[in-house]
Amino acid sequence: MAPSGTIWVNEQLDPSGLLYACIACHDQSQAQDCHQSFVNNLTDSQRAAGWTVRMRTVESWDEVPVSALKLSF
Repeated sequence: MAPSGTIWVNEQLDPSGLLYACIACHDQSQAQDCHQSFVNNLTDSQRAAGWTVRMRTVESWDEVPVSALKLSF
């Protein structure tokens, strides 16, 4: 069983709101680095088309999208 506590979830969404990439972890610093990387890697054309990046927190791995890369540090 995974440890309990806050899980940071970074998501990159396409213009229709579909999840394109997702990374989840327990480490806030790592999550912030990941979020900044997602933001920096969006191209100008992706931004113009409506691609978005968001970071959110959940309390259980059950709340993390199945397709996420799950890092348990």
